[in-house]
Amino acid sequence: MPTYIVTCKSDATPDQVQAAKDDAVSKGGKIGHEYALIKGFSVSFPEGSVSTLEKHEHVEHVEEDQEVRTQ
Repeated sequence: MPTYIVTCKSDATPDQVQAAKDDAVSKGGKIGHEYALIKGFSVSFPEGSVSTLEKHEHVEHVEEDQEVRTQ
């Protein structure tokens, strides 16, 4: 399953972030990591299922997790 980084809206409360996580799990996702610097988390989702999470009212952005390199 691909992994995605989910960023919640900047004004989302901790309960609203939890609601987004609960929604992800209810749709077959598996939470990987909760981020402290941003209001967000990583989630593994079955292929093609992440679009439902992008529509959640407290979610700002969803992007596929990928390796980043510096020179």
